[in-house]
Amino acid sequence: MTPLIRMERISKAYRGVPAVREVDFDLRPGEIHALLGENGAGKSTLTKMMAGVVAPSGGRILLEGAEVRFATPSAALAAGIAMVFQETSLIPSMTVAQNLYLGSERFLNRLRGTYISAQQFLQSLNFPVDPAAMVDTLGAAKRQMVEIARAVHHNARVIIFDEPTASLTPEEKRHFFALLARLKTRGVAIVFISHALEEALQISDRITILRDGERVAQGDTADFDREKIIAAMVGRTLSGALYRKRSPDSLRKPGRKVLSVQDISQGRMVRNTSFSVFEGQITGVFGLIGSGRTETFKIVAGITKRDFLRGGTITLDDRPVRYLTPAAAVADGIVYVTEDRKTEGFFETMSVAENLFGGLLAAPHHRAAIISLAEMRALAADWTARLNVKAIDDSARVVELSGGNQQKVVIGKGLVQKPRVVIFDEPTRGVDVAAIAEIHRIINNLADSGLAVVMISSYLPEVLNLSDRILVCRQGRIVEELSPLEASEEKIMYAAVH
Repeated sequence: MTPLIRMERISKAYRGVPAVREVDFDLRPGEIHALLGENGAGKSTLTKMMAGVVAPSGGRILLEGAEVRFATPSAALAAGIAMVFQETSLIPSMTVAQNLYLGSERFLNRLRGTYISAQQFLQSLNFPVDPAAMVDTLGAAKRQMVEIARAVHHNARVIIFDEPTASLTPEEKRHFFALLARLKTRGVAIVFISHALEEALQISDRITILRDGERVAQGDTADFDREKIIAAMVGRTLSGALYRKRSPDSLRKPGRKVLSVQDISQGRMVRNTSFSVFEGQITGVFGLIGSGRTETFKIVAGITKRDFLRGGTITLDDRPVRYLTPAAAVADGIVYVTEDRKTEGFFETMSVAENLFGGLLAAPHHRAAIISLAEMRALAADWTARLNVKAIDDSARVVELSGGNQQKVVIGKGLVQKPRVVIFDEPTRGVDVAAIAEIHRIINNLADSGLAVVMISSYLPEVLNLSDRILVCRQGRIVEELSPLEASEEKIMYAAVH
């Protein structure tokens, strides 16, 4: 079959350092082509060149046999190439409907008609999103749904999905995969970038694997399995290293009770929920989107406020606390590592060193009136080595890093504050298998050193593998506590749904 798009010996370098090196890639009409690799392997850079976001340093792009050069994403979109980015590119101050039709508005618009049209379109995709809602009020999952809907709305011939399922529940993923099947029957060519290898094996027709900016494997999906993909991605096998079954000896015993939460409430999202957190343990928290799991721990970290009347009590070291700002929680040793790293996790125009030092400046033990550049560089060198952050140097902007390395910087910003309680919210979302192993190592080391660790995750194997105790959240409450020895994916999901 004649390729719809062919990239020949395509390359891209940033400040002289190659991100993609002479890669050949082709995409056929009506196929789902999975593009896999570690963070920093060059997947996003390759597809951004295809979508006109960045210009290639070498090579050429052919669209239906004719060479093209897209100066802007809008030029690529006009040619029928749309991209759904890993970090959403919506305008927060506009509504869902306005974002959906942005760039394709009629000369005269009726707002009510726009909302009705948007609602019908979203319902046809099985996306439960209010078209009149402001984007800045949406969670990560619903923002991703709007991004996907916007790409489909443009009737593109090529749609590039960069980690589209990272924020979706199992039910929402099922609807999304059904949508991909419908697009495929219409002849739409799809590039599917994902770290969920099982999903890539399930839905793709072909697979291309990148490592260190170079293509190391390509072929029909039937020729691959999980082990073969991982070996090509990282150059070694990681069989059983990530999600091994826990043994009784591997569970940590609870230390002193650090945090006690009794009957806290916040509107309709958190309703009279209670739990405790102990030193030297990882407390895993599972719940479906909308269960109130994130909102509960944002209250604990002072990011949002609980109800003023009958809002419950939070006790830290037997002392009642009510944080009005995150700074007050940080001063008491509570750090929250956000699930939305781009919006809430780092300053994207600042360097790795500046971001890490910014975390230190927020800590109560650092009250320097004058910023020392030597101290900043030393701190950056120490923590980039500890967390294995891969960057050109510590002056590189965080926005230039891959998703996994951005996540490590966000974690480092919290850890430099020397916390006693660390709350990780989806710590491995959008992260490759090698970086997942590194982040898991960091989390385990924190618990082994005596810190109280909370890990919120949507991925059940991760919850079962890391947690010393598991809390299940449903409809704004912690409804069940399980031991990872007695728990199973079925038991946890049953508690989260019923």
